[in-house]
Amino acid sequence: MNIAIVSASRAILAVGLSIGSYFGLMGGAAVPTARLDMTTDRSSFSSTAGMRTIPLTQLPPEAKTTINLIQRGGPFPYPQKDGTVFSNFEKRLPVAARGYYREYTVPTPGARNRGARRIIASQRREYYYTGDHYATFAKIQLPILKR
Repeated sequence: MNIAIVSASRAILAVGLSIGSYFGLMGGAAVPTARLDMTTDRSSFSSTAGMRTIPLTQLPPEAKTTINLIQRGGPFPYPQKDGTVFSNFEKRLPVAARGYYREYTVPTPGARNRGARRIIASQRREYYYTGDHYATFAKIQLPILKR
Protein backbone atom coordinates (compact mmCIF):
# COMPACT_ATOMS: atom_id res chain seq x y z
CA MET A 1 0.00 0.00 0.00
CA ASN A 2 1.20 3.48 -0.79
CA ILE A 3 2.89 5.23 2.18
CA ALA A 4 0.82 8.40 1.62
CA ILE A 5 -2.43 6.42 1.83
CA VAL A 6 -1.32 4.69 5.03
CA SER A 7 -0.34 8.04 6.58
CA ALA A 8 -3.64 9.61 5.56
CA SER A 9 -5.55 6.62 6.93
CA ARG A 10 -3.77 6.90 10.28
CA ALA A 11 -4.46 10.64 10.43
CA ILE A 12 -8.15 10.08 9.72
CA LEU A 13 -8.30 7.36 12.38
CA ALA A 14 -6.56 9.63 14.89
CA VAL A 15 -9.06 12.43 14.22
CA GLY A 16 -11.94 9.95 14.57
CA LEU A 17 -10.56 8.68 17.87
CA SER A 18 -10.12 12.24 19.12
CA ILE A 19 -13.70 13.08 18.22
CA GLY A 20 -14.86 9.83 19.84
CA SER A 21 -12.97 10.74 23.02
CA TYR A 22 -14.53 14.20 23.00
CA PHE A 23 -18.04 12.75 22.81
CA GLY A 24 -17.29 10.20 25.54
CA LEU A 25 -17.13 7.17 23.27
CA MET A 26 -13.87 5.88 24.77
CA GLY A 27 -15.24 5.27 28.26
CA GLY A 28 -17.93 2.97 29.56
CA ALA A 29 -18.58 -0.68 28.89
CA ALA A 30 -21.00 -0.37 26.00
CA VAL A 31 -20.48 0.97 22.51
CA PRO A 32 -22.85 3.69 21.32
CA THR A 33 -26.34 2.36 20.71
CA ALA A 34 -27.35 4.54 17.74
CA ARG A 35 -27.29 2.80 14.34
CA LEU A 36 -25.89 4.50 11.28
CA ASP A 37 -26.49 3.51 7.66
CA MET A 38 -22.87 2.76 6.78
CA THR A 39 -23.02 2.07 3.04
CA THR A 40 -19.70 3.71 2.15
CA ASP A 41 -16.78 1.39 1.40
CA ARG A 42 -14.14 2.17 4.02
CA SER A 43 -11.93 -0.86 3.36
CA SER A 44 -9.02 1.36 2.31
CA PHE A 45 -8.93 2.86 5.83
CA SER A 46 -8.37 -0.41 7.69
CA SER A 47 -6.78 -3.81 7.34
CA THR A 48 -10.15 -5.56 7.02
CA ALA A 49 -9.88 -5.52 3.21
CA GLY A 50 -8.75 -9.17 3.13
CA MET A 51 -10.93 -10.30 6.03
CA ARG A 52 -13.81 -12.65 5.41
CA THR A 53 -17.25 -11.02 5.67
CA ILE A 54 -20.25 -12.99 6.86
CA PRO A 55 -23.91 -11.93 6.85
CA LEU A 56 -25.52 -11.86 10.29
CA THR A 57 -28.09 -14.36 9.02
CA GLN A 58 -25.34 -17.00 8.61
CA LEU A 59 -24.19 -16.76 12.23
CA PRO A 60 -25.69 -18.69 15.14
CA PRO A 61 -29.01 -17.15 16.31
CA GLU A 62 -27.36 -16.22 19.61
CA ALA A 63 -25.07 -13.82 17.68
CA LYS A 64 -28.07 -11.76 16.53
CA THR A 65 -29.32 -11.65 20.13
CA THR A 66 -25.88 -10.47 21.30
CA ILE A 67 -25.74 -7.69 18.68
CA ASN A 68 -29.22 -6.54 19.72
CA LEU A 69 -28.03 -6.42 23.36
CA ILE A 70 -24.92 -4.46 22.36
CA GLN A 71 -27.01 -1.91 20.47
CA ARG A 72 -29.42 -1.56 23.42
CA GLY A 73 -26.62 -1.36 25.98
CA GLY A 74 -27.49 -4.65 27.73
CA PRO A 75 -28.27 -6.38 29.99
CA PHE A 76 -25.59 -8.93 29.18
CA PRO A 77 -25.42 -12.58 30.27
CA TYR A 78 -21.89 -12.15 31.65
CA PRO A 79 -21.86 -8.59 33.08
CA GLN A 80 -18.37 -9.00 34.58
CA LYS A 81 -16.89 -9.80 31.15
CA ASP A 82 -19.23 -8.47 28.47
CA GLY A 83 -18.32 -4.95 27.38
CA THR A 84 -14.73 -5.17 28.58
CA VAL A 85 -11.87 -3.90 26.45
CA PHE A 86 -10.64 -6.28 23.77
CA SER A 87 -6.93 -5.53 23.41
CA ASN A 88 -6.33 -7.13 19.99
CA PHE A 89 -2.87 -8.31 21.07
CA GLU A 90 -2.61 -10.69 18.10
CA LYS A 91 -3.51 -7.84 15.72
CA ARG A 92 -6.07 -9.92 13.86
CA LEU A 93 -8.35 -6.88 13.73
CA PRO A 94 -7.32 -3.45 12.43
CA VAL A 95 -4.86 -1.82 14.83
CA ALA A 96 -6.52 0.84 16.98
CA ALA A 97 -6.06 2.65 20.27
CA ARG A 98 -6.74 0.78 23.50
CA GLY A 99 -10.44 0.85 24.30
CA TYR A 100 -11.51 0.99 20.64
CA TYR A 101 -12.79 -2.60 20.76
CA ARG A 102 -15.12 -4.22 23.29
CA GLU A 103 -15.88 -7.92 23.57
CA TYR A 104 -19.19 -9.66 24.18
CA THR A 105 -20.08 -13.30 24.75
CA VAL A 106 -22.18 -15.18 22.22
CA PRO A 107 -23.68 -17.90 24.44
CA THR A 108 -23.15 -21.49 23.38
CA PRO A 109 -26.19 -23.67 24.15
CA GLY A 110 -25.27 -26.48 26.54
CA ALA A 111 -21.87 -25.00 27.48
CA ARG A 112 -21.06 -24.81 31.18
CA ASN A 113 -18.91 -21.73 30.69
CA ARG A 114 -18.83 -18.75 28.32
CA GLY A 115 -17.67 -20.94 25.45
CA ALA A 116 -15.45 -19.74 22.61
CA ARG A 117 -17.86 -17.55 20.65
CA ARG A 118 -17.50 -13.76 20.86
CA ILE A 119 -18.51 -10.60 19.08
CA ILE A 120 -16.03 -7.75 19.08
CA ALA A 121 -17.59 -4.32 18.60
CA SER A 122 -15.65 -1.28 17.47
CA GLN A 123 -16.42 2.35 18.24
CA ARG A 124 -17.36 2.75 14.56
CA ARG A 125 -20.14 0.19 15.10
CA GLU A 126 -18.35 -2.51 13.16
CA TYR A 127 -18.83 -6.01 14.49
CA TYR A 128 -16.53 -9.01 14.23
CA TYR A 129 -17.37 -12.62 15.04
CA THR A 130 -15.04 -15.32 16.31
CA GLY A 131 -16.26 -18.82 16.95
CA ASP A 132 -12.85 -20.10 18.03
CA HIS A 133 -11.85 -17.74 20.84
CA TYR A 134 -9.96 -15.13 18.77
CA ALA A 135 -8.06 -17.51 16.44
CA THR A 136 -10.01 -16.24 13.41
CA PHE A 137 -12.42 -13.38 12.77
CA ALA A 138 -15.07 -12.49 10.22
CA LYS A 139 -16.53 -9.03 9.81
CA ILE A 140 -20.29 -9.17 10.33
CA GLN A 141 -22.40 -7.71 7.55
CA LEU A 142 -25.51 -6.22 9.12
CA PRO A 143 -28.68 -5.69 7.12
CA ILE A 144 -29.26 -2.12 5.97
CA LEU A 145 -32.08 -0.56 7.98
CA LYS A 146 -34.85 1.20 6.10
CA ARG A 147 -35.83 4.55 7.54
